[in-house]
Amino acid sequence: MSDLEILERGIELDGTQRANPLSASFASSYAGIMAFVAVASEGNFAKAAQRLGIGRSAVSRNVSKLEAQLNTRLFLRTTRTTTLTREGQRFYDNCHLGVTHIVDAMREMIDLRTGPPSGLVRISSSLCFGRRVVAPLLERFSKVYPGIDLELLLDDRPTDFVSDDIDVAFRNGRIEDSAIVGKLLMPMQMIMVASPAYAQEYGLPETPDDLVAHQCINYRFWHGRLFEWEFNVDGQLRKYQPAPRRTFNDFELVLDAVLQGQGIAQTAGYLVREHIAAGQLVVAMPSYAPSDRGHYLCYLSRQHLPARIRVFIDFMTDAIRALDFRCDGDAIT
Repeated sequence: MSDLEILERGIELDGTQRANPLSASFASSYAGIMAFVAVASEGNFAKAAQRLGIGRSAVSRNVSKLEAQLNTRLFLRTTRTTTLTREGQRFYDNCHLGVTHIVDAMREMIDLRTGPPSGLVRISSSLCFGRRVVAPLLERFSKVYPGIDLELLLDDRPTDFVSDDIDVAFRNGRIEDSAIVGKLLMPMQMIMVASPAYAQEYGLPETPDDLVAHQCINYRFWHGRLFEWEFNVDGQLRKYQPAPRRTFNDFELVLDAVLQGQGIAQTAGYLVREHIAAGQLVVAMPSYAPSDRGHYLCYLSRQHLPARIRVFIDFMTDAIRALDFRCDGDAIT
């Protein structure tokens, strides 16, 4: 019979009784083992009680319950001394390191919550937002929190926090997953842009219906679908699927094509703000821009956040909100 089967079935050595140590409650076993190790380490019940911060009678009761579970005397008690039996010494040798590791692990967890933040934070972001916004802020964060290591993973696919082992994710658009916490960093402007040269040659559309006559440049998602452009028409969201003359699976390439005068595209404001301010791009149909999207910082739960994640969330929230993603007020309403 394997060791596991012996533990599970609790075969008693004398054959007269079956007593499975694992059948008792874990809480009782754990309390008994902690009390036993404290008595063995301190040499008597009174000092063990002081070490554990509980009454002497509680220590004695927990040790007695453990002895009953094991059907073994662990201590030889007299009015003056408390010593381990041979069985008790063997049990102590086998379990005290485990108890020490548990205490050390708990102390480490407490230190992670209350001490200087340290450890690894794994971050996920879309390619463009990660390159343009998140990555430039990481060096500033590291100067404030040098004990925290950072790993930034760029991917336009949805983040699977569990299987990808992600602590924090930056997402754009709308948060429809109720299983995650989505912290709005700022609204996300979706803007129709073209180069001045394109506007001079083809003009600019005044309504979404005018797009059929234009050279549209679009983005294809990782799952194969084309990006649907969205417009606010009379207070209602209207989706439009352009027939693109150019299609890319990278928004940076979409932007490059627009800057070269190849066509018109809808893109996020943070990508084009500087180009608009520099006169390299012009905005079309500003009154039709949708207003229900956002830039979000996402994580799984507000409860029991490790200090390293908590300070990263707070730092990035303040840093990104301090950035000015808004395009010219005359261009976007």
